[in-house]
Amino acid sequence: MRDGPGRDPTREEREGGTPEGSPRLSGFERGTEWLRGVGNASDVVLSSRARLARNLAGFPFVCRASRADREQVLEICRDQLVRADLGERTLWVDLRRVSVLERQLLAERHLISKPHAAGKQSTGQGGPDEPRGVAISLPAERLSVMVNEEDHLRIQAVRSGLDLRGAYDEAEHADNEIERGIDYAFSPRFGYLTACPTNVGTGARFSVMLHLPALRMIGEIEKVKHAADDMGLAVRGYYGEGSDTTGDFFQISNQTTLGKSEGVLMHEMEHEIVPRVVEYERHARGVLLGKRRSSTEDEVHRALGTLRSARLIETDEAMQLLGRVRLGVVLGLIGGGEAGEINHLMLLSHPAHLQRTLGREISQADRRLERATLLRSRLSSFG
Repeated sequence: MRDGPGRDPTREEREGGTPEGSPRLSGFERGTEWLRGVGNASDVVLSSRARLARNLAGFPFVCRASRADREQVLEICRDQLVRADLGERTLWVDLRRVSVLERQLLAERHLISKPHAAGKQSTGQGGPDEPRGVAISLPAERLSVMVNEEDHLRIQAVRSGLDLRGAYDEAEHADNEIERGIDYAFSPRFGYLTACPTNVGTGARFSVMLHLPALRMIGEIEKVKHAADDMGLAVRGYYGEGSDTTGDFFQISNQTTLGKSEGVLMHEMEHEIVPRVVEYERHARGVLLGKRRSSTEDEVHRALGTLRSARLIETDEAMQLLGRVRLGVVLGLIGGGEAGEINHLMLLSHPAHLQRTLGREISQADRRLERATLLRSRLSSFG
């Protein structure tokens, strides 16, 4: 643990807002780091994430802690997070003090998990008033630290493209800064102690978000899933555990952390496993261009045509069609825009972002109409 001076949090930061008194996330209309569409292998890899699970010494895990314990953990972590040097300006959000829409917005930006937004513990208990919060680095949103999710602290950093090293370096920096004022639960024998046994050890989870439409189109995606399972990897959907692979977006991550160092886990993912999947997807894209070019052109342009003419559209359908348009853009079959713009549209198509773009809350039926209107407008230059 490193020693060093830190500033005291302001009243507004203690109470869950910004120094200006507002808990709202500014700049929501911007794309976020993990969807910028730049970096190594960004045609296939949307983002890389490093996550560290940590718990406070002397307190039960969240799932076993009393409400009083969880309140105390929240206060201790909040005070340290707002005074720590996390590299950029830090926004603290007490998730009990913001609207459902604001919590959904944070989840859609992958700054918090869906269970954390809802206040649900792994036991299924809890609710909107559950003691929990998140610290977010601004303006880039590369780092967020969830408090009282499955573990007391979930430190996660993200980078566009394949850059697990960059993500881990930022998460490790935050980890060291937090530890200046907090004692972690640590065993000399087992390493960091976590609520889930699969995280015991380093507490590190490395994951990448991949877009694999070509493997799906040529019928090879199940082979990739089976290969990942054989290598002890978890394959999940767009929102991680329990979510669907909407739009052919997949998250691949290591499942265990005990017995391997962070460096070994990261090297395996960044230099061995992910490049192989990227190679498979690029080969599949080559097959589409070489042997199935006409049908592929037809599929991606039909997707674009639907998005540019639809009057009503659901989120999942928009994601599926935007995924096909993204494939057309990176293959050079669709011009007039870049993959990063499609990534951003995927974000804006989600319910909370759509309503924030409009500046008002609307019914689910009206969202279908407004989403279609937004997509027609934003895709007018593509073709």
